[in-house]
Amino acid sequence: MSRRTRKTLLIVAGVLLALALAVFLRSKAPPEAARLLPESDGIIYFNLKAIRTLASRNFKPPNRVPEYQQFVDDIGIDPERDLDQVAIALHRMPDPNGPNGPVAYSMVLVGRITGPRFNAWLDAHATSRETYVGHTIYNIASQDRTVRVAQIGYDAVAISNTPTAEQIHSMLDRHRAAALPFSGSSLLEHHYHDVPLLSLAWGVGQIGLPFSESGSIHIFGFALPLEPDSTIIASVAPALPVPGSLAALRVKVEEIAPTQDKAASQAADLSTLLTLVRGLSLEQHPNAANGAFQELLKNAQVTQHGERVVITATIAASTLAHL
Repeated sequence: MSRRTRKTLLIVAGVLLALALAVFLRSKAPPEAARLLPESDGIIYFNLKAIRTLASRNFKPPNRVPEYQQFVDDIGIDPERDLDQVAIALHRMPDPNGPNGPVAYSMVLVGRITGPRFNAWLDAHATSRETYVGHTIYNIASQDRTVRVAQIGYDAVAISNTPTAEQIHSMLDRHRAAALPFSGSSLLEHHYHDVPLLSLAWGVGQIGLPFSESGSIHIFGFALPLEPDSTIIASVAPALPVPGSLAALRVKVEEIAPTQDKAASQAADLSTLLTLVRGLSLEQHPNAANGAFQELLKNAQVTQHGERVVITATIAASTLAHL
């Protein structure tokens, strides 16, 4: 083998190694929609495209109220068909009685969601406009607050209802640096590695904020022994991954407690609450929603691992199909 041939092979091998490394790093990075989100207290993400692909045989589109159907017709976008990803940042508000309530939102929507009808709707409803780093931000009045909307690509839209434009500016700034595989908020940097692989939906941080009431988290009318500002990693992933189908979903909720003793106390309280709720659910009138809830309760388990409290449960896709 000649010296020139060896040099060429080394160059090719180096290029292939660099490409493989780039692909590996990208696979470990959070989804781009989530990386575009600004600093926040919590993040929730849905991979709707994957959910549609796996669940297309099991689920039916929900019935729409006339007002929502009119909105869909006006913008020319069908969320059940056209929306592929939704990433939502939760921002705790200092005044829970203000226009935003206890939580404001910033979000990134990805899919076939741009077009002339959507642009026309924004033009018709915007009370004012702002140009920032080459993007038009439409300011739309909604219930004593301003919702800001900006297209950040041919397939993505940024939306924020925070009191100032800082958050939507941040999303537009991050869009310019989106090629960096580990760019994103500090929340993603610290906790995305805890999200199980192949999760269809997940949340990290203080994701209990939207469910908080009177200083506690309420789910299905029950107060959980968790604080609203607890750091939680929640996920929904295929329990039995079969190519092209979805047999069941595995739900996992993990809370990071301040100490092991606190984790042990919360695990015991959650186990007691789970036993109580199981008994009460059996007394409810049977319907599809109650059936799904009872299935989750039936196999739910609470465990403790050091400072972490983990709740896991599984639900069949066929059960969800009847909701």
